[in-house]
Amino acid sequence: MKIALSQLNYHIGNFEENTSKIIESIRRAKKEKADLVVFSELAVCGYPPLDFLEFGDFVKKCKTSIDTIAKECNDISAIVGAPSVNPVLKGKNLFNSAYFLQDGKIKDVIHKTLLPTYDVFDEYRYFEPNKKFACIEVNGETIALTICEDLWNEEDDPLYTFCPMDELIKSSPKFIINIAASPFDYVHSEFRKAILKRNVLKYELPIIYVNHVGAQTEMLFDGGSLIMNEKGEVLNELKYFEEDFLVIEVPSTKYQVPSKEKKYKSKIEKIHSALVMGVRDYFRKMNFRQATLGLSGGIDSAVVLVLAVEALGKENVFPVMMPSQFSSDHSVNDSVKLAENTGVTCHTIPIENIYDEYISATKPFFKGLPFNVAEENIQARIRGTLLMALSNKFGYILLNTSNKSELAVGYGTLYGDMCGGLSVIGDVYKTDVFELARYINRNKEIIPSTIITKPPSAELRPEQLDTDSLPPYDILDKILFQYIEQHSGPQEIIAAGYDEQLVRRILKMVNTNEYKRFQAPPILRVSPKAFGLGRRMPIVGKYLS
Repeated sequence: MKIALSQLNYHIGNFEENTSKIIESIRRAKKEKADLVVFSELAVCGYPPLDFLEFGDFVKKCKTSIDTIAKECNDISAIVGAPSVNPVLKGKNLFNSAYFLQDGKIKDVIHKTLLPTYDVFDEYRYFEPNKKFACIEVNGETIALTICEDLWNEEDDPLYTFCPMDELIKSSPKFIINIAASPFDYVHSEFRKAILKRNVLKYELPIIYVNHVGAQTEMLFDGGSLIMNEKGEVLNELKYFEEDFLVIEVPSTKYQVPSKEKKYKSKIEKIHSALVMGVRDYFRKMNFRQATLGLSGGIDSAVVLVLAVEALGKENVFPVMMPSQFSSDHSVNDSVKLAENTGVTCHTIPIENIYDEYISATKPFFKGLPFNVAEENIQARIRGTLLMALSNKFGYILLNTSNKSELAVGYGTLYGDMCGGLSVIGDVYKTDVFELARYINRNKEIIPSTIITKPPSAELRPEQLDTDSLPPYDILDKILFQYIEQHSGPQEIIAAGYDEQLVRRILKMVNTNEYKRFQAPPILRVSPKAFGLGRRMPIVGKYLS
């Protein structure tokens, strides 16, 4: 039997485009003589559809799309993910389902049993868990059809009390198919393979796994669909961060073919590819074309500029330099050089006179008070206002350039440098931003080396450095990682060897600046715990005080 794996980039709620892509893949699979073509979880509507699932019309369009796709399934079978209506009045209105299409109609519908409700997932809000178990049959082969999380209850996972495969194995399937919507983070692909391998070894069955690829605003999907034999060896793996298609022969005997596993060399390489895909898909799916950003001469805006150029093309990115009396000559020169290296057209709007007008207007109120963060934030808000004016006038989308370290401790200005339609590096710690810059320069110098080597500064007052307000980033980021990603409390972090006063100061900054992050743009998620969709914290919480 020949099976096609179709790894596609879906657009949430875009039924016409999604259905068209699926049908195109079915026709391609027919041409390549496949018996079965497999698509990913909730392929018809895109993942995650969230509260769109509460609209009856949205659910009806899902079913209409399935019916349209089923008509293409003559001389071929297909597995397609979509929601289905729960006919029982008690319980949730919907199932998260895999439709088995054959002979031009819906042959069977398999429902998801284990519904993740953690981090970025909230499936139990919408779906009823499955309670009936049956395999499907294609060309005389019995197949255990599972949906994403249904394979994740292994090694006594405390989240779940039931294992769907323990039921399906009773039907003596020849192999497992798992359709998934497994989001990217920089450690997840290896963890995902480990989960699949443990299932393979436990049930002594090969697995065909099909994942989403593409970005759905914050949530990024890396693809990496694969075939794994009964020994846990990856036989073939589809591309990462790209659509892909593969037809494989599934013999009735054991798999005995060499591995074609794809490997990323580093965490930074993964993050780079994910961010470029995230920016590109956000613009394409929102029907935006052009971006703007403030170019300061610092490393954050430099990295965002390069990522934007890679994603959108140099002709669609319009950076703006907005120097004040506090901007250094080297920052201006570095920005000019960066613009030349990337081929973008960079504009300059000096803000010194505008800033002086603000100072004059506030003088009666500020009279006799020392220069402080108020005057610094005026500069940031002038720049934010100018960038938003350009956005409104020309339809540019403003890219936010704040990094995760700054967002964590509130080292940013609301309605100033925190403005934007999309936060590109808001889930990237400052130390990793430096690594991204070095990766960008791996073949030739694109970001001027002086941007990478000079001490970070907001340049909002004379001779300002980030270390005036913050500990060095190599220390700060390690403490933040333990608190945010690893959920370590203050005593655990202190016990790891960090100064108690410093730890409590940093954690207090994280907690008291939750209100700022609540108003931040959507952040492209690349870590196991990003601000935004997957991290829910109270704004007025008093923990650690």
